[in-house]
Amino acid sequence: MLSPDQRTLDEAAAVPDLDLGTCQAYQRLLELVGRRWTGAVLLAANRGARRFRDYRRMVPGISDRLLSARLKELEELGLLEREVVPTTPVQILYRPTLQGAEFMAAIGPLVTWGTRHVQSGGPAADR
Repeated sequence: MLSPDQRTLDEAAAVPDLDLGTCQAYQRLLELVGRRWTGAVLLAANRGARRFRDYRRMVPGISDRLLSARLKELEELGLLEREVVPTTPVQILYRPTLQGAEFMAAIGPLVTWGTRHVQSGGPAADR
């Protein structure tokens, strides 16, 4: 089997037949991942963040207000679940749902590609 680096450009760019429904689902996916901080919050969840402070530590630069909004949105989308632990003080925990874990597994290759090409100053890097 060929490694990803050995495949031809045509093989690497091959996509299944696209219909309107597929295009719309793909566009919604890109919009979700492309929202500011959403990908970073999901990545933090996938890497073990559970409490609000864990997310703050693992996603440097995000404000408390925006982090709260993203956690709520991801919960509403069914990608994260929220658990209230009745302690003093009350603890709120967030963890990926099965759907969230599947989502992260699906975009894992995108994370790998981005790490390899964008961070190295490749063509997709911010100029």
